[in-house]
Amino acid sequence: MLSRVLSAAVYGVDGYIVAVETDVTHALSAFNIVGLPDAAVKESQHRVQAAIKNSGFTFPNRKITVNLAPADIKKEGAAFDLPMAVGILAASGILPPDALRDLAFLGELSLDGSLRPIKGAVSMAVAAGQAGLRGLIVPTQNASEAAMVEGLNVYGITSLIEAADFVKGALRVEPTHTDVATLFAQAAVQAVDLAEVHGHEHAKRALEIAAAGGHNALMIGPPGSGKTMLARRLPTILPPMTMAEALEATRIHSVVGALSPDRPLVATRPFRSPHHNVSESGTIGGGSVPRPGEASLAHNGVLFLDELPEFRRDVLEALRQPLEDGEVTIGRARSTFTFPARFMLICAMNPCPCGYAGDPRHACACSPQKIRRYRSKISGPLLDRIDIHIEVPALKYDDIATKRAGESSSTVAERVARARSTQVARFAAAGTRHPVYCNAQMGPQLIRRFCPVSSQSDEILRAAIDRLGLSARAYHRVLKVARTIADLEGKESIQPSHITEAVQYRTLDRTAW
Repeated sequence: MLSRVLSAAVYGVDGYIVAVETDVTHALSAFNIVGLPDAAVKESQHRVQAAIKNSGFTFPNRKITVNLAPADIKKEGAAFDLPMAVGILAASGILPPDALRDLAFLGELSLDGSLRPIKGAVSMAVAAGQAGLRGLIVPTQNASEAAMVEGLNVYGITSLIEAADFVKGALRVEPTHTDVATLFAQAAVQAVDLAEVHGHEHAKRALEIAAAGGHNALMIGPPGSGKTMLARRLPTILPPMTMAEALEATRIHSVVGALSPDRPLVATRPFRSPHHNVSESGTIGGGSVPRPGEASLAHNGVLFLDELPEFRRDVLEALRQPLEDGEVTIGRARSTFTFPARFMLICAMNPCPCGYAGDPRHACACSPQKIRRYRSKISGPLLDRIDIHIEVPALKYDDIATKRAGESSSTVAERVARARSTQVARFAAAGTRHPVYCNAQMGPQLIRRFCPVSSQSDEILRAAIDRLGLSARAYHRVLKVARTIADLEGKESIQPSHITEAVQYRTLDRTAW
């Protein structure tokens, strides 16, 4: 007898529907799985057989063939355990095949028949919703994240027995509802605040500009000057996540299994801070079946690289594509995977190996050759892609011991939100081919249209390029930063003061390098 059960899988970060076709025939006992299964899928036969027996059902002593269609895409993971078991029960006459229509099943089976959580439930739920299915059956632990897809009934179950009873109509399961508003409200409560950072008004101003325009930034200063503290408070002044952004980020985190059951939605801007020994595949994604890396996990948020020169050269150079395109493309022999990776890159480093070059209170123990070799680990092309360079000197005692709090994150975030809304409205009216949400995403055409400068500003730019030796890319980034400064001040046009401030954030091109 033949049965057909719908399931889903993930290709990159996108889900697609998989038809699990099961044929049970009178022949010598065998269990074959076809349709490009990986090792984990092939091992499903042992889990499925044990789960069916231990759940009180009779496992057919016949030839069983399971086909995973489409057969030209490699299948991986243990999410096909439940649909295979349901398909075998339906093909054996234990479950009514008609009741399986317009339902999709996902779940990894334990040997006792209980269900374990899976990865990528959000992406697969999106695929099920787009396919017009009436319901999705998933492990209880994945129900909350999958239920964020509108128009799809998601049923959380705990075992194969529950799934069988639900299909037969003997068990009533209410669809899972996820309260998105509550999740966003919980995310609005921040554990840190910019007011906790004493002094460094210049650095705070630079980070506000970076947040307002989505610009990349590099902070350079001695150990303990507050670079990491500043970076970790940057997400608190970024605009709140929209539902579309949150769902996109949640899909990525779901694919790699980074979601917690109590937080099924990534409702705050991601902040990723990988250690400097991270590999290239760990940064941009990879593996035999590629999975997203740190760059994609930071999508719509912040990727923070502390001790920048300590990162491997190939890791830093691999970031050049996502910094330009907002996505990562990984090629394999049979397929190509594309992961979203639009993030703010925030870097921190010491001025030299010992950290005290230029510090008036500490003597530097590094030779000029050692300092030059240390700084040369950061290539010119990567520096060009960092819009804002910030010097973060060591604080004086009066700044450290002051009881006066600075501006709170909420106050700065209001200014940032106003500037961002101005940019979104501007680009929406321009009718851009692809959505543009902040000044940092402007291409050459938008820069020419929205960043015109006066003759006085043009002279300032000319002098800066001649003196600092800025590249064409750096020139465009100066204009984008100046546009952001003007937006923060509510100005329609870029003023000479905006150009001057934007140029000063490129001074590390020459003074430190």
